[in-house]
Amino acid sequence: MDAQRPDDPTAGDCNGLGRLERTLPSSWYFDPVQHARELERIWYRHWVYLCRAATVADVQSYRTFTIGSQPLVVVRGEGGVLRAFYNTCRHRGATLCPEPAGRLPARSITCPYHGWTYRLDGGLARIPSAGRPHYVDVQGTRLYEVALKVWRGFVYVNLGDPERTLADNFNANLEQFARWPLEELVIGRSLTKRLRCNWKVFWENYNECLHCPGVHPGLTGLVPIYRRGIMEPRDDPAFAEHAGSPDPLHRGGLRAGAATWSMDGRSLGHEFASLSPEERRVGYHYMTSLPSHYLVLHVDHVRSSRLLPLGPEETELSIEWLFPAETLADPAADIARVCDFSAQVMAEDGAVCELAQRGLHAAAHERGMLMPEEYDVYRFEQWVRDALAPAPVNPDR
Repeated sequence: MDAQRPDDPTAGDCNGLGRLERTLPSSWYFDPVQHARELERIWYRHWVYLCRAATVADVQSYRTFTIGSQPLVVVRGEGGVLRAFYNTCRHRGATLCPEPAGRLPARSITCPYHGWTYRLDGGLARIPSAGRPHYVDVQGTRLYEVALKVWRGFVYVNLGDPERTLADNFNANLEQFARWPLEELVIGRSLTKRLRCNWKVFWENYNECLHCPGVHPGLTGLVPIYRRGIMEPRDDPAFAEHAGSPDPLHRGGLRAGAATWSMDGRSLGHEFASLSPEERRVGYHYMTSLPSHYLVLHVDHVRSSRLLPLGPEETELSIEWLFPAETLADPAADIARVCDFSAQVMAEDGAVCELAQRGLHAAAHERGMLMPEEYDVYRFEQWVRDALAPAPVNPDR
């Protein structure tokens, strides 16, 4: 979410807002009409992360998802090709695959309502009706396909703007993550929970650390700079005074002696050999793909978190902890030390997000205000505003 505006209040030598900025209107976090607008303009037009490709590994395997009100099925077809379709029969709209995941009994998808059958590439294969099959153009009738792309083992779909470049979703140059073998990693644990908050509340919490000293005692003990309520050295207006300091309180990175995010700061032993010394020193690296996904990359594991909107005031958060296969095969590698630590951090974040959501209903609170350290919250809110803005009119049309 790099700032691009000529009158940018985040511009300056240090990171931070140069003037008081107001937040989005409070009603945007609970109004059903606004929520529907965001589904149409954001969730149905951007690339949205669904799952790891390995969780739909075999031909005939499938998983189902819902983005807003839109039902989807991801299926592995002939030749191992992964496709996404609306989970909707072309006959009268019945749900094709009612379960969250499974394996189809045949190399086809059959509607449980009237028995229309589709090939795994989406083409219509059979209509059992004694009625008059020639009424339907079998060759021209297919399941409604959804654009799907796989980036390094992560499956993304786009419902309405498939020409949008997937890389545009990310907040960083993807080459900077090349030394992590993301394609090869295996899910060691997963967790899904429903948060009683709007999806934007979660992202705003993610984009600031003012809350860290009071909310995350374990995390601030592991990442000293977070104890100061800032995310990185240039968040401090006096950062130049500490240039070259080896102290992680000013330099960022993990506390002395720590190697990863875990209960004791120790890694699990099977570290990624290709990482640079600086990547190891820092110990945590973020990759964000709005509106649905972010990764936190460490020396021995990667945490993948996915958001999906369930309603104006409810969000599904799904977390996957990804490890090298040798870590999961090693009985001495206690992945609970890693998973329990970040699960606790996420539980703390979830609790304060729900507090924020409840407070937004106060009639007097039309908008909030942002402190200098909340510059990335400002950038996120600008991203939302831009995504909701009407498309520019082409005068040549």
